[in-house]
Amino acid sequence: MFGVGRVAVSIESTPKKAFASAADWPGWARAGRTEEQALEALADYAVRYAAVADLAGEPFAPASYEIVNRVTGGASTDFGVPSAITDLDRRPVTATEAERRANLADAAWAVFDRIAVGGPAELRKGPRGGGRDRDKMIGHVISSDHAYAREIGHRGPEPEAHDRAAIRAERDGVLEILRRPSDGAALAGRRWTTRYAAHRIAWHALDHAWEMEDRAVPG
Repeated sequence: MFGVGRVAVSIESTPKKAFASAADWPGWARAGRTEEQALEALADYAVRYAAVADLAGEPFAPASYEIVNRVTGGASTDFGVPSAITDLDRRPVTATEAERRANLADAAWAVFDRIAVGGPAELRKGPRGGGRDRDKMIGHVISSDHAYAREIGHRGPEPEAHDRAAIRAERDGVLEILRRPSDGAALAGRRWTTRYAAHRIAWHALDHAWEMEDRAVPG
């Protein structure tokens, strides 16, 4: 059963940065300067990812981690994005598994929304004064989601950040695509596969949700 016991992990790395991604859990990926640090961060964030699994109705009790895949990253990896599409991402997806992965992506959005609504408008700045405040971060995620939707073949106008109905409609359109069984080929004749799309979309929402959560803490 997924999430109970062993977690299969894919490593994407460059000389400067590494990402550890849970192959069967969309959005659960963390970075570090080395493979070891990335894997440690992934394990540390299990307690936070548990909220996503719970919303999706998935049992979640990881006990060990096994690296099953390693790929070389690139400039996007160094920038801070898990961007390599691997052989694991090109595996076929059954209807049941597609439904599961779409539900986890939707749960990642729900976690993002909950943290965004509950957090302060002004977030603690980094050591050099950088970082978006809450509303700009929300707008960034919505805009990015629109670009992701187009990447997988969903077309429509970009939602305004305050238009919850339009945001929900676009998300539903994305989820409808993610719920389709797949032979592992790229979606919409482009680059992203079903597995990678669910992972990237959920990761981006969670990465910013957790950033807001962390930066809401004074000092």
